[in-house]
Amino acid sequence: MRILVTGAAGFIGSHMCDRLLAEGHAVVAVDNFLTGSERNVTHLGGHAQFRLMRHDITQPFDVDGPLDSVLNMASPASPKDYLQHPIATLDVGSAGTRNMLELARAKGARFLLTSTSECYGDPLEHPQSETYWGNVNPVGPRSCYDESKRFAEALTMAYHRTHGVRTNIARIFNTYGPRMKLDDGRVVPAFIDQALRGEAMTIFGDGSQTRSFCYVSDLVDGVYRLMQSDERYPVNLGNPNETTIREFAEQIRRLTGSCSPIVNRALPEDDPKRRRPDISKARRLLGWEPRVGLEAGLRLTLDYFRP
Repeated sequence: MRILVTGAAGFIGSHMCDRLLAEGHAVVAVDNFLTGSERNVTHLGGHAQFRLMRHDITQPFDVDGPLDSVLNMASPASPKDYLQHPIATLDVGSAGTRNMLELARAKGARFLLTSTSECYGDPLEHPQSETYWGNVNPVGPRSCYDESKRFAEALTMAYHRTHGVRTNIARIFNTYGPRMKLDDGRVVPAFIDQALRGEAMTIFGDGSQTRSFCYVSDLVDGVYRLMQSDERYPVNLGNPNETTIREFAEQIRRLTGSCSPIVNRALPEDDPKRRRPDISKARRLLGWEPRVGLEAGLRLTLDYFRP
């Protein structure tokens, strides 16, 4: 197939390009490099089936030739990035998503949206299943990201219902691995960076809040399987193994051999207290579940970031 990937120079987008090329597909990669990095796809520059375009998808554009699928993975995804670029985040979720849906419609291509577990907000249901509508503050500091993805999901379903576009929606939970930015504000790279530097490891709140971490190769496998499915409603993709932030910090400290102290800071506004996916639907429909354990994934990630 010939597949267009937006956000292709991002952390997950670049790994998605690797997987598609490994499966024998041709990839048209699109990124405006607002938060992505060209070095994430430099290794693909000489690949005959890979083409990189610099473009902001909030502006309409066309691609010569046929497309079989459009994977819309473009968006600032870390709190640091979307809080720095709130309007751009809302624009890419709205205008950008519509432009990519129009492109898929014009090409007769499939369309997959990478959405987020942030659609559930600070959840009152645990674990979170796809039928849960969420507990989101529409005017809080995180709303630029939460609401852009919720709108993008609604727009994707509207194009499916109105125009018959073959759509998929992946709700991605916390994912980690090589090519994350150490300074992007997310907990995995933040702890790794602090531990490797011997600096204090910063926990926001008392550390009892939970997250569930999925290694990037597992996540990409889930997206790839979903792309080929006929499921039109959202599907959770993430690791259901839950850990507290304090336990996670201690694990990073142990694996790095660091003596970094762990310090507490005030919890950011609207930060979710618990986050764990119910992946029953992905297991049933896609035959998918994570295979890389947390310690194994962290060792691979640490190998990438060690000086």
